[in-house]
Amino acid sequence: MFTGLIEVVGTIAELKTTTSGFRIRIRTPLASELAPGDSLAVNGVCLTVTAADKGMVHAEIGPETARVTALGSLQHEQRVNLERSMRVDSRIGGHFVQGHIDGTGVIDEIRPDGDSHWLTISFDRGLSPYLIRKGSIAVDGVSLTVAGLGGNVFDVMIIPFTWANTSLSTLRLRDRVNLECDIIGKYVARSVELMEEGRLRPAPTT
Repeated sequence: MFTGLIEVVGTIAELKTTTSGFRIRIRTPLASELAPGDSLAVNGVCLTVTAADKGMVHAEIGPETARVTALGSLQHEQRVNLERSMRVDSRIGGHFVQGHIDGTGVIDEIRPDGDSHWLTISFDRGLSPYLIRKGSIAVDGVSLTVAGLGGNVFDVMIIPFTWANTSLSTLRLRDRVNLECDIIGKYVARSVELMEEGRLRPAPTT
C-alpha cells in the first residue's frame, strides 16, 4: 500500500529484455534503504525489488505489466516517480494507493496557470464509474484531485512543488500515464453493480 506522495525521482539506468518481460535498473538514493523483496512503486506500479546496491535498484517487469501499464514504453535515462510502501506508524497523506493500475491515460493538453500547470488526460470510458469531481486519482503514482471531468477526459492541477519534485514535469503531449482510481470508489461502484444484479442485498438496519 502507498500514499501517492512521491519520495524521490529516479532515473532508468538500464533496460534489458528477457524471455519473460524485461529487467530495469533505477538510479536512486533510495537504493541504500531497500532490500530484495521490498515493494517499490515505480510511476505508480508496485514492483518487487530484486536487488539494491551501489545506488541502483533492480526490478523485473512481466509481459502483462508491460502491456497494461505505461511501463512498457520506458526509455533509458527516463525519470520515474518512486515511493516505498507506507509505514503503519506514519501520518497518511495523499490517499490510499495500491500500486495496481486500472488503466492508462493519454496527455491531451498541458497548460500553465501562473506557477501551476493543468493537465488534461483522456481515459478509457470503462473507468468512468470510478472518477468523480474532487475525487482522488493517482497519475504515474502521484496523488491528485480530479478538478474537472467530462466524457472521457479529466483535468488535474499540478502545484509548483509537485511539478518540481515529480516526473510529471517531463510529460509531453500524447504520452501515456498510469492511472489508479480511488479504491473506496471502486468498492462502492462494485457494490452498486452487485445490488443492481440482485446478487447483493443492503445490510439490515436496527
